[in-house]
Amino acid sequence: MGAGQISYDVAHLIGATVLMAGLQLLYQRRLFAVINTFAFQALALAAAAGWQAHVQDAPHLYVTAGIALVFKAMIVPFALHWLIEKLGIHRSVETAMSIGWTMMAGVALVALSILLVLPVTANAAALTRESLALAMSVVLIGLLMMITRRNAVTQVVGFMALENGLILAAVSAKGMPLVVEISVAFSVLVAMTLFGIFFFRIRERFDTLDINDVETYRGDRQ
Repeated sequence: MGAGQISYDVAHLIGATVLMAGLQLLYQRRLFAVINTFAFQALALAAAAGWQAHVQDAPHLYVTAGIALVFKAMIVPFALHWLIEKLGIHRSVETAMSIGWTMMAGVALVALSILLVLPVTANAAALTRESLALAMSVVLIGLLMMITRRNAVTQVVGFMALENGLILAAVSAKGMPLVVEISVAFSVLVAMTLFGIFFFRIRERFDTLDINDVETYRGDRQ
């Protein structure tokens, strides 16, 4: 087995790990389990960026790996744990559809991503094509999580999982400038700050972070 084949297999293994962590997010029923799974996904994303830095001989991707490791795998999960403890948020995950149907929808989105991406990228390298298919699957699963979860915290995690897919796509494509990666990391920090303020305001006003309860309250007011 040549070095090129090993690089190909390792990149696939890490990308598939990011995807499987996304599917695992859909399965979790407790908030802390959701956050811990997201931290694991971010850790796998950091490994993907580090491996691509090695394969592409692109030192700036090591910065991306470091940002994903420090901010997304450590700081963001710690901040979400702190918010849950601070606000006394209900720990179970409220879903708009059953876990089983959600998982089936997630698998269908993975199949859709493969069917859409592979024909469009027919002229690209095999590793790039399949990595982009994995990345698009992660993006769609993050979007599905935002749609099917009623708790504001899990919707935030869905948003950040979606963004993990975008980063995975970016590091898989050669030539992405470092400024793009830094701007993405900065946008995540800004989003986390805004979401934190948003959580406090919702909790202060409605004594809950369940979106369904907030909508019920709004309907009662009307």
